[in-house]
Amino acid sequence: MSFIAEIDIMPLKELLDPAGKAVIGGLDKLGITGIDDVRIGKHVRLTINAADEASAKAIAEDAVKKLLANAVMEQATIRMVKP
Repeated sequence: MSFIAEIDIMPLKELLDPAGKAVIGGLDKLGITGIDDVRIGKHVRLTINAADEASAKAIAEDAVKKLLANAVMEQATIRMVKP
């Protein structure tokens, strides 16, 4: 069966986000105000072939731990969705 894992990877809140700070500066220069913080992350969508949803989620978790996210600097959230 085919499953889809939607993965959001964001920098930890405790860490500085230089890309987010650059976006805030750009928005301010464009006259867009009222935005207090910007955090820039990644969104990854995996299509996984597995026997069941639990197995597919385990594959997604393994991919996050081994390649997609750096646990020292980032937090990942996995959400399984219907294909």
